[in-house]
Amino acid sequence: MAHSGMHVVNWTTFGETRDLIGSDFARILGYYREDAAKCVVAVEQAYKIRDAVAMVRPAHTLKGDSLQFGGEALGALAEQIEHSARRSVEMQAPPEKLDDEILRLRPLLIETLAHFEREMTRGAVPAMPVAPFRRPAMAAGFGRKRA
Repeated sequence: MAHSGMHVVNWTTFGETRDLIGSDFARILGYYREDAAKCVVAVEQAYKIRDAVAMVRPAHTLKGDSLQFGGEALGALAEQIEHSARRSVEMQAPPEKLDDEILRLRPLLIETLAHFEREMTRGAVPAMPVAPFRRPAMAAGFGRKRA
């Protein structure tokens, strides 16, 4: 299910985090990209073997990290998974009924990262220099000097 950029990313939070981190933002966002992918894989693998304990930490990390960068949809989904996994741990039962959430996790990460990447490249493209104001040329003809 594709989302619009407005629902996937809170751009105010993204901008605030970018301003707070400053010149290291792109590097830190790269760490997030790597860590988030590892968390998604860990959650998927733990769910596959029905290990609720192994799901909690990566879901929690993905939630917190995503929300720090404004990835609200991903953070909310990770939070649902985390809470469900914690309930399973408390009940000493394998995680159940998370198939839809687990299946949405990876595509939502990809979509979130794509939005982040577009924003980063949009901001990185140098603006075209503005030419200084010039007076309109007089009709002197091609190649002729004006007196």
